[in-house]
Amino acid sequence: MIKNPFKLEKLKINVYDKAARSGAPKDTFEVMFNPESYSLRYENVFQGYQGINTSGRMARYSLSKPQELSLKLILDNTGVTSMGITNLLSSGENDVYKRVQNFLKLTTEMDGNIHEPKYLKIEWGDLNFSCRLQSLEVNYTLFNRSGQPTRAELNTVFVADIEDCKRVKKENKNSPDVYHSRMVKSGDKLPLMTQKIYGDPAYYIQIAKVNNLNNFRKLKTGMNLKFPPVKRTQK
Repeated sequence: MIKNPFKLEKLKINVYDKAARSGAPKDTFEVMFNPESYSLRYENVFQGYQGINTSGRMARYSLSKPQELSLKLILDNTGVTSMGITNLLSSGENDVYKRVQNFLKLTTEMDGNIHEPKYLKIEWGDLNFSCRLQSLEVNYTLFNRSGQPTRAELNTVFVADIEDCKRVKKENKNSPDVYHSRMVKSGDKLPLMTQKIYGDPAYYIQIAKVNNLNNFRKLKTGMNLKFPPVKRTQK
């Protein structure tokens, strides 16, 4: 589907009750005004241990934290924006309060069917972010004569949420300490396959036993071979 380049695309938060986030969303929250900016935070965590009486240490990787998306959403029912343009989306004195409550319902409240808050996907331009709401700060900044809010700022932080199967596929781990499965292609040799996976062709004998190969020199094209994790011995 080709998008109209002259149409203003609004940031949307699509709401799902399944982690796969497939099909049509159960609900959608469309912002009144697109954010002026947003930020993405990435963080790798390394082990903190360092030996006594040492001046440094090797940075040993521990884990990568999920991405965090921070953005500010503006809800306004004053009738005029900060640019002096009439806001046609606003209507009713309780519009801002009701929209805040709706946002809370869609992003923070526990869904009785899944026993946790709903799954979210934020879409705007190149941004396509599967996530959950991590934190929210609501600041009411303008009020009418009755004390009802007419403007609110929502400072949000969303944390990336990805299914395990998609995460494993994305990580594409190829180290010898994880399970591998390979389909034999024409010309494949078992020692070369073990060299590629384990970094050492000497494991071909164990792999032949694991796969019950009577003749490892004659691999059948199309057969599936298992390469289980191995522990290397210190030399």
